[in-house]
Amino acid sequence: MDQITNDIVNDTIRIRPNNSYKGTYGKVGLIGGNQNFGGAIIMASSAAVHSGSGLVTTFTDKVNLSSLHDHLPEAMFADYNDEETLKSLIPTFNVIVIGPGLGTDTKSLNILNKVFSLIQQNQIVVIDGSAITMIAKHKLKLPNAIKIFTPHQMEWQRLSDIKIKDQNEKQNMIKTKELNSIVVLKSHHTEVYNYDNVFQNPGGTPAQATGGMGDTLAGMIGGFVAQFNNKYNAVLSAVFMHSKIADELAKDQYVVLPSQIIKNIPKFMKKYEKKV
Repeated sequence: MDQITNDIVNDTIRIRPNNSYKGTYGKVGLIGGNQNFGGAIIMASSAAVHSGSGLVTTFTDKVNLSSLHDHLPEAMFADYNDEETLKSLIPTFNVIVIGPGLGTDTKSLNILNKVFSLIQQNQIVVIDGSAITMIAKHKLKLPNAIKIFTPHQMEWQRLSDIKIKDQNEKQNMIKTKELNSIVVLKSHHTEVYNYDNVFQNPGGTPAQATGGMGDTLAGMIGGFVAQFNNKYNAVLSAVFMHSKIADELAKDQYVVLPSQIIKNIPKFMKKYEKKV
């Protein structure tokens, strides 16, 4: 199993050309945040914005509107209960991130199914959290698109039917190929699988063991794959950067908060961008 290296990240994060505009860096739509878990989709959206996404739209329950605008004025809001809005907007994004704080009730399931039915073949969909749980429970049909799953080990057990104790490189690769996807298997040293490669992240700290870390990573992945051409390397770079920031902060902190990682993303991306 190879390690994610600085070189991969350096080769991925490009220097922005002078003739850039917001459309150069991708449109990302993030869907989640029910009435109880609005913070999850706000953190994911904030991570996408701070990762450099050109345009970010957050589809969430309208109860989260004020909090979203207070915490992240850069993001646009859409009500995920409005089917006409979903129909008109979902096909327009380069990347869809779905799952952070979405929940698993009937309404959440209906939203997930509706979004999946609207996703186009040329789009990328990052599937996280509750969305993974509902796919596994209800055996949902997956969209015909580029799919990136971001499960922790228990979610991967539900999705793959591989018990945690049996989750090894060989078994995980077989299931990744069946899913025709990229799989980010989150653990102490996160592993990233695609059709014929697997990389392990060298970083990670117990200081990250707090709510919202996975939501933040999902948003970062969405932001990175929206901008950078090599999609697998973009995922690897987001995973690397997420823990690298935490490792640095943990040198002086007992716990690292997702919001602290988010604030540091632009600085670390600048540090690791491709040198001329």
